[in-house]
Amino acid sequence: MQLKRTCYACDLIDDPELIEEYKKYHLAENARPEITKSIKDAGVVSMEIYLLGNRLFMIMEVDETFTPERKQLMDIANPDVQKWEQLMWKFQQAPPLAKQGEKWLKMEQIYSLP
Repeated sequence: MQLKRTCYACDLIDDPELIEEYKKYHLAENARPEITKSIKDAGVVSMEIYLLGNRLFMIMEVDETFTPERKQLMDIANPDVQKWEQLMWKFQQAPPLAKQGEKWLKMEQIYSLP
C-alpha cells in the first residue's frame, strides 16, 4: 500500500480557555470511536495535530483511497461527524485565505530534506 503525507492548517479562536477545552476533546482518552472510525474509513492511516498559539497543524498519512472530496462527502452523510463538526466550530475559525465555510486548509509542501 502506497502512503502519502498531507498536511492542513486551521485556526482556533484566540481564547486561552477555549483552547484548553479544545485540547481536552483531543486527549486520547476522550477520543470518540465514531469519529476515529470515520477518519480511518476515509483512508487516513495516521493523524497528528499540533498546536502553536492558536494555529493547528494536522499531519496525515493517507492511503490511495483518500481524497479530500471523498472525505467531505462521507462526512456530510455521517450524522455523528456532523455533530462533531458543529461542536468544533465553537473552537475553530477559518485561517487567512479560507473560503466561506472552510476551516482546514491544505498546506503546500515547499521543502523536503534530501
